[in-house]
Amino acid sequence: MAGLRPKENESAPDPTFPATGVFGKVNLGRPATAADLDALPATFRGEIIRGSLYAFPRPRAPHQRAGTRIAGDIDGPFDRGRGGPGGWWILEEPGVQVLDAQEFSPDVAGWRRERLPRLPRRGAITVVPDWVCEILSPRTRGYDLVVKRRFYAEIGVSYLWYVEPLARAVSAAKFVSGHWVELGAWGKDDCVRIEPFEAVEIQLAAWWDGVEEDEGDDDDDSDSPSPPSTAGQVK
Repeated sequence: MAGLRPKENESAPDPTFPATGVFGKVNLGRPATAADLDALPATFRGEIIRGSLYAFPRPRAPHQRAGTRIAGDIDGPFDRGRGGPGGWWILEEPGVQVLDAQEFSPDVAGWRRERLPRLPRRGAITVVPDWVCEILSPRTRGYDLVVKRRFYAEIGVSYLWYVEPLARAVSAAKFVSGHWVELGAWGKDDCVRIEPFEAVEIQLAAWWDGVEEDEGDDDDDSDSPSPPSTAGQVK
């Protein structure tokens, strides 16, 4: 979820916008609502988890590239049924609401069609995804690995993948009997078959093709804008 710089003619973020704390949590001092998501600056992306608002700058090229490639590789065989079994809905950044109006948006997610026969015409999806893929960046890594991993276990997501474009690494876990069970880790040029999409082989090299290698001295969103602080806010 790395940041995009505002255009020169774009208005500056509202100076009353609260500062973010640990893992991007916005310090509102009250339960977050959909109105808080709507109030975020245009360059930010937000989610509501357990009543708290989390906000991050929007993603940059490596994150966007990986998301497009991941969705493309899985959509063909598993959503459209081309060269694979079909039977899934595969969506990028879907809006999902479960557990008392929680609102979150995985980078890529999938639903088995027997659980979600049709996509809603209006509003968010209210069925828990069967599979979620989160794309990690330095700014969002802790949030994805701690806050969202716990949340996904709580709501019953069956499969969770993590993809790190700069490190060229992929890991996957399956939720079994109340615990995440690691399925493995893969990298760079591996050709893989990973649950729940093991029916088709995926070439990981295509997910970071054209993206500069991580040299360990750069934060892909270190220079992205942060929301301004608000005096007297609740910690």
